[in-house]
Amino acid sequence: MDAAPPPPPRKLPRDARRKQLIEATIEVVAERGYARTTLTEVARKAGLSHGLVNFHFQTKESLLTETLAYMSEEYRDNWGRALEAAGPEPEEQLDALIRADFNPEICTPNRLAAWCAFWGEASCRPLYQEKCGSNDEAYIALLERLAQELAAKTGRGGDAALMARVIRVVMEGVWVDLMTQSAAYSREEGQRTVHCAVSALFPQLFGPDGLR
Repeated sequence: MDAAPPPPPRKLPRDARRKQLIEATIEVVAERGYARTTLTEVARKAGLSHGLVNFHFQTKESLLTETLAYMSEEYRDNWGRALEAAGPEPEEQLDALIRADFNPEICTPNRLAAWCAFWGEASCRPLYQEKCGSNDEAYIALLERLAQELAAKTGRGGDAALMARVIRVVMEGVWVDLMTQSAAYSREEGQRTVHCAVSALFPQLFGPDGLR
């Protein structure tokens, strides 16, 4: 029989404790959904007292707000780092963005389910727009720029905004599919699916396995 995991440290710096609670919240939202998440469940998941959760986050709304903001910044930092490490060509940058979406630190069952819970909760939509709207706008603008550069480079022409939307919707759809059909195919196959869609737009540069 496996030994029980060690209890969490009794004392952590404030930022580390808040991060611990946010990570526990992601797990609870993934398991129970947005509406059924409670401070009590988060405390139980984190192995901490309800009072300590209240000390850091006075209300459920405050905890969920900070959790969404944390996930949004984590996602932006992830693709930002990938873009910085990519080469200068637009196809290299788009390939880096696609692969960043399937980074195993970001593309996890809990995070996928938590994102879907936030997306699907009608009462959460104004909060989502407030915390994630500017990040979404930056990402869409980046995809449109890359699509425009790739269309010019390949001589394809066409509506860059429409092509960028196709890429974004496929990426988001694969995330939802991985969450709802997790037994059907792997994270790697999800990435291959997106590359396949991009290869239909820019066949000279992309194939189902990425850059040609």
